[in-house]
Amino acid sequence: MNTLSDPYPKAYLYRRIVQAKLFIDAHFAEAIDVGIISGEAHYSKFHFIREFQAIYGRTPREHLTHCRMERAKELMAQGVDALEACVAVGYQSLSSFSRAFKKATGSTPRVFREAELRREADTRARPLNFIPDCFSGAHGLSEE
Repeated sequence: MNTLSDPYPKAYLYRRIVQAKLFIDAHFAEAIDVGIISGEAHYSKFHFIREFQAIYGRTPREHLTHCRMERAKELMAQGVDALEACVAVGYQSLSSFSRAFKKATGSTPRVFREAELRREADTRARPLNFIPDCFSGAHGLSEE
């Protein structure tokens, strides 16, 4: 039962937060900030940050960075260089992108990209090395 101090059901309020998360997921490459995102949820900025973090375990800013880094990792695994990935995921500066990328992944964009490309080449050259032994043994697969 709603009281006068709580005119909206919790499901309605949660739905607004979820809509804001979906907005981040869809628009992470654009120049958006917490003010824009909280406006999508029709919350004040600071109340929105608290509610978002309570539901998702991270702030809207952290979620935005997470979305950007996941897409950047996908792009660089496909061979896209750091500058192109930086622009594609909405960063204005390669240095700020590189710092955020290293913080998120533990490696620089260049090192990450080289490792992913090397892993891809190794997978193509020796695919059976990337199949678990229990599966390959059970199905009679071997390098021979």
